[in-house]
Amino acid sequence: MFWHNWFIPKPFNSGFLPEKDGHLVYFAEFGNKKGIPVIFFHGGPGGSCKAKYAKTINLHKYRAIMIDQRGCGQSQPLGKLEHNTTQELLDDVDRLLEYLNIEGKVILRGASWGSTLALLWAERRPTKVAKLLLSQVFLANDDFHNWDFGGIRYLYPEFVAYMEEESQGKTIKYYNKLIQSDNIQDQLTAANHYGWFERICGSMNPAFGQFTELSEQELASQRIYMHYAANNFFLGNSDILDNISKINTIEAIIIHNRLDLIAPLKGAWDVHCHLRNSHLTIVPDFGHVSNQLSKAIIKEFNKALK
Repeated sequence: MFWHNWFIPKPFNSGFLPEKDGHLVYFAEFGNKKGIPVIFFHGGPGGSCKAKYAKTINLHKYRAIMIDQRGCGQSQPLGKLEHNTTQELLDDVDRLLEYLNIEGKVILRGASWGSTLALLWAERRPTKVAKLLLSQVFLANDDFHNWDFGGIRYLYPEFVAYMEEESQGKTIKYYNKLIQSDNIQDQLTAANHYGWFERICGSMNPAFGQFTELSEQELASQRIYMHYAANNFFLGNSDILDNISKINTIEAIIIHNRLDLIAPLKGAWDVHCHLRNSHLTIVPDFGHVSNQLSKAIIKEFNKALK
């Protein structure tokens, strides 16, 4: 099902989960009220769900359910870091399904950090998952930690060297401290250097950021991302792959750019190799996000959701 570019779906239901740990978590539902539920996990950490994401599936047949993670998007309070961990985000998905009285199996859709959460929740509730739709797979494991500022220095040595010199070798902890401060200049330094690094790694002509001020939404997003990165995403070194046998019979559709320098292809390949019933599409393109990748996602996901 291909939707016109101008079409933005409207939710048939939206609201907040009951308050927990000082958080009000926002959710929205699109499409067929009686359709098979598809749970969307947004990227980040620190991103948010957008209505246009629902266009990647057939809304006449499926029930798209989106949730803004704690402190993100329309969830409240914006940017709250207390009780904001990976495990608590997974708990919120349990609460969401209970709140919406969904008892049957669900399909999970995750992109980038969203793929991390989708895989983790599937491993937590394998009997509840009918299918996995994953793109830009990010495992937050040793391979990523070794690549981030390790392998990536071979492609962007001047940027890595500058950030390591500025932080005296304590890159993420240094920038996390800056972004959490009340000093506006410190916040801008963190946002323009560490916060911009993902964009640098998706560019052939990179440059540090040009933020001269940060909106409340931008500051919240940066703070949440660095909070997670500074805490190793609240995961062990290989939590997903160590537990992947729990989901090795679940059908998985995986889409990944060949030259994704944020989340290298090896993560998607490793998941594909561990799952008996998986299909991996390697898109011959560069970057973490691209038009060619988006087209492949629509094509392959709609093929899987006939």
